[in-house]
Amino acid sequence: MIISDKWQDYKILDAGDGEKLERVGSYILRRPDSQVIWKKTNEAIWDKVDAHYHRSNKGGGYWQYNKKIESPWTILYNVDKNRSLKFIIEPTGFKHISIFPEQAVNWQFIYNSITNSDRPINVLNLFAYTGAATVASALANANEVVHVDSAKKMVELGKKNIDINNLNSKKVRFIVDDVMKFVLREGRRGRKYDAIIMDPPVYGRGPDGELWQIERSLSDLIYACKEILSEKPLFFIINCYTTSISHISLKNILDISIMKDRAGFVESGEIGIPIANTNMLLPTGIYARYSNI
Repeated sequence: MIISDKWQDYKILDAGDGEKLERVGSYILRRPDSQVIWKKTNEAIWDKVDAHYHRSNKGGGYWQYNKKIESPWTILYNVDKNRSLKFIIEPTGFKHISIFPEQAVNWQFIYNSITNSDRPINVLNLFAYTGAATVASALANANEVVHVDSAKKMVELGKKNIDINNLNSKKVRFIVDDVMKFVLREGRRGRKYDAIIMDPPVYGRGPDGELWQIERSLSDLIYACKEILSEKPLFFIINCYTTSISHISLKNILDISIMKDRAGFVESGEIGIPIANTNMLLPTGIYARYSNI
């Protein structure tokens, strides 16, 4: 397991009975989490929240605000002692907060890998959401970062994250498109990338109704990505939140596709984040990554 344990502006204060209690900047939030199947350990702190997300019996849910929150707000993640990533936090109607804090361990890997490379690195970020990995790549001085997501609103928030990090001088392209269509088009153009990042959903639709189902679609996408990798790629990262696929399955796909005829190695496992004042970790997803560092 890799662990996101270097946060300053984010902390899981407690978790239990299907929920997690988080400090996000200066606010305390309470949200559902399906991985939390154990009992609460500190009942006293659970009512002292600024906002509480409630699921609806009809699907979705809503936020109950117990105090006035200045939304959106920003938080920082320090990638080294001199540089930080800044992110916009904005609670959504689907319980999310516009970033996934557990992914900090991958942002750190991305930043370190690009910073320590001895050549220009072109990065492709697929299912890029609000662009945390895009920001990490740009801050690390990638030669170019291409950010692709089918949701226009998420791409717009990604642009704002680049803006608040003062990275507008970096070469970052934002694309609203179906990921598979974009990758196949890049292949026909002869475009090559040294690093590819993807965070595929379990199920989704592209901007023109294109169907994505992870069990059926992921392998084809990775093979398409193989065609646009440079001769000596730096890394290839897959992150998933589905419980229907093992991290070993992700590793197997990378072993027989990306690793074939290339130097480097593939690792996989779970991603976790500490729960304060306990020796417990909250499991938050799985990952597999190829690295040639």
